[in-house]
Amino acid sequence: MNLNRAYILLGIFYSLLVLLGAIALLIGAGSPMSLIQVAIGALTVIGLWGYILDKGFLNPRIWRQLAYALGAGIVLQLVATFTASLSSVDITWMLISAVFSALVIFILHQYGDRDQELWATPEEIEGGRVLGELLSQQQELVMEKQEQDRQAIVNVSKVGERYRASVVRARGEAEERFEEHFSSLSTLAFFIEKYTCITIGDFGHKYAVSPMSIA
Repeated sequence: MNLNRAYILLGIFYSLLVLLGAIALLIGAGSPMSLIQVAIGALTVIGLWGYILDKGFLNPRIWRQLAYALGAGIVLQLVATFTASLSSVDITWMLISAVFSALVIFILHQYGDRDQELWATPEEIEGGRVLGELLSQQQELVMEKQEQDRQAIVNVSKVGERYRASVVRARGEAEERFEEHFSSLSTLAFFIEKYTCITIGDFGHKYAVSPMSIA
C-alpha cells in the first residue's frame, strides 16, 4: 500500500465517522456538544480531502488554526488520561484517539502551509513560471522601482532548493529591510507583488522575457 492510498483510506474513515455522527444527530441521539464535534469533524474532513486531492479549499490560515486547536485538545485529553480516574479501557481509547488525531493535525498543518502551488491563483502560477525562466538564465535577479512616494528594491536568487527574496522598501522617510525564503515560485511571485510596488512583469521587461511570457 502506497502512502497516497493510505491517506485516501484515512479520509474515507474520517468521512464515515462524521457521517455516523450526523446521522446520530438527526435521530436525536446527540447533544449540543456533539453538534460542535460533528461540525469540527466535517471541517477536518474537508481539509483532509483537500490535502489528499492537492486542492486548495477555503483559506490556508483556517487549516493551521484548526491544527493548533486540535493539538490543544490532544494535550488536554492526555492530561485527563494521566490525572483523572479512568478505567484501562477508557485510557486505551483516549490514547488511540490521540494517535489518530496527531496524524490529522500533522496533515492539516502541512495543508495549511501557504508556500504551495495549490494555494496560488493562475496569475501567481504564471508569475512563478516567469521567475523560474529568468532564474534559469540568471543567478540573481535585481529590480528597483519607484512609484509616487513608494520605492522598492527586490533581490531574488535560488539558494539550494529554495528561493530567497531580499527586500528593501521605503515610503517617504521610512525604510525597512526584510528577507523571506520560499519553496514555491508562485508564492514568491505573490510575495513580491503583495509587499512591494514591483510586479513580475517588471522583471520580465528588464530581463527581456518574450511578451507572451509576461502577458
